[in-house]
Amino acid sequence: MSLKNKKVKFEELGLKNYMDAFEYQQGLMDKIIEIKTKNRDLPEEAEHEITPNYLLFVEHPHVYTLGKSGDEHNMLANEDKLKEIDATFVKTNRGGDITYHGFGQIVGYPILDLDNFKSDIHLYMRNLEEVIIRVIAEYGLKGERSVGETGVWLDVGKPYARKICALGVKTSKWVTMHGFALNVNTDLRYFEYIIPCGIKDKAVTSLKRELEREVDVEEVKEKIKKHFQDVFEAELH
Repeated sequence: MSLKNKKVKFEELGLKNYMDAFEYQQGLMDKIIEIKTKNRDLPEEAEHEITPNYLLFVEHPHVYTLGKSGDEHNMLANEDKLKEIDATFVKTNRGGDITYHGFGQIVGYPILDLDNFKSDIHLYMRNLEEVIIRVIAEYGLKGERSVGETGVWLDVGKPYARKICALGVKTSKWVTMHGFALNVNTDLRYFEYIIPCGIKDKAVTSLKRELEREVDVEEVKEKIKKHFQDVFEAELH
């Protein structure tokens, strides 16, 4: 019989090009799917191989990524402008529209077999949001969900509502990739060259802007790891 594995291997990738990180994620996902496929073909009473889970932290050089259902018109900068601001543009296979990744931002990529947790994509997304909501609460900020708009927001329902964390994932055979991007000390000027997530009437913010001070990124990472373990009832190692 198959066993649920709640252990999650944590990996700090440091500063990494977006496509290099993408290929690394894809490789981990493919390995998990391969194990699941082999397990599926085994008799129920046979010993099944346990599928691993991963949580990757990474920081990307300036890059704009467009999800598979996104609208290219939300990319406002042309090739010349991208060169000027030292940024690249990549089409990717996650859900969601366009977003920005760059320095001072914590990008988290959970590569999880949801059969080890709960096979529910909607719940998975809400749980990722919950992790970030708990993290920013430690800094005195009230993170909220906005109906129909994934991610973590501040002051939902008010004219100055703003997003502090974007989410976009892909799943295959209940295995996840991509994840969340939390703005810590992010240069928010880079969001001026896109319509973030295709949402025209709401702003983007960061911990630095809200707290009016530079924030210790390593401290935030430790808080994310702590709350990730609590929310997912997982064990990072």
